[in-house]
Amino acid sequence: MYPTSSMLLLLAPFMGGNKMAINNKPATTLRRGIIKATIWENTSKNGPFFSTTFSRSYRERSGKWRNGTSFGLNDLEALLTVAYEAKEWIAVHVLKR
Repeated sequence: MYPTSSMLLLLAPFMGGNKMAINNKPATTLRRGIIKATIWENTSKNGPFFSTTFSRSYRERSGKWRNGTSFGLNDLEALLTVAYEAKEWIAVHVLKR
């Protein structure tokens, strides 16, 4: 059984560490080809902060699209680009607070 949003809200005071937003929707997603940077707004006891996850889309033999976290030589330029764009996006949104 997976916890519901209501359960997480009730358990939040007893769960240590940082938490992702309950709605689990990213603040934004940046793309360069098959490379993606997803920026999440999280909360901690010190207040909100942003974190970023990176992924690479690929197609399985069945034709279904998946996301992985391994990057080859040909992916690195796009990875650098979205990492820089993520840094810039976060900097702008932190300054707005």
